[in-house]
Amino acid sequence: MRRQPFVAGNWKMNGSCVTNQKLVTELLESLGDTSVAAFAVCVPHPYLDQVSRLLAGSCLALGAQDVSPHESGAHTGEVAASMLLDFACRYVIVGHSERRSMHGESDALVALKFGAARAAGLVPLLCLGETLAERQAGDTLPVLFRQLQAVLDAHGVASLSGAVLAYEPVWAIGTGLTAAPEQAQAVHQALRQYVAERDPGVAEGLRIVYGGSVKAGNAAQLFAQPDIDGGLIGGASLDAKEFLAICQAANI
Repeated sequence: MRRQPFVAGNWKMNGSCVTNQKLVTELLESLGDTSVAAFAVCVPHPYLDQVSRLLAGSCLALGAQDVSPHESGAHTGEVAASMLLDFACRYVIVGHSERRSMHGESDALVALKFGAARAAGLVPLLCLGETLAERQAGDTLPVLFRQLQAVLDAHGVASLSGAVLAYEPVWAIGTGLTAAPEQAQAVHQALRQYVAERDPGVAEGLRIVYGGSVKAGNAAQLFAQPDIDGGLIGGASLDAKEFLAICQAANI
């Protein structure tokens, strides 16, 4: 079974109404209406309406960068999954390392957000990753398995069906460093095997993408690995030419 490649751009806290329109217009002019791979852009919440309108009817899907674990209520500053659906969001990032490290999000909270996304019909992009210190200590897999197990404990392995895992080594995000294709493949294979021990069918269909300074120059090598199904792209997704080249590397 061949898994559909997937590439998502994470704009992080970047953009403006003017630059958003220019970037999306350039992307749509080159991507066309059909593709082997699936593509998305995950934009800051204030721009969901604008970008949703720009993407309407295209092959480029819309995603958000975070979601509240709550359905509604007195949660100032939070954005519910139902609100994301109002803007035709299909995807939402949960557990990004910047949320975990800068905002103190625990594995348990990430699992709640994952569940909120699934319950609403959104596709969660569940981020997993280790710090440089954890890698140097040989703790890469224990850290990733702990983060993933929190979701499995809360929602069961069947909840991963249709979701996307994103392996994002924290030491490679925004640093210019990236895992060698063989290093990344070894981790992706281990994650898939971890899921396979619980449900081989879910594991076989599960898309696991790589996020960690993916660029046009290394995308093809990374995506050629058997267990790497695409990428979660940070800074490079803000450059139309660069992001299109990465998408093309996945669109084979």
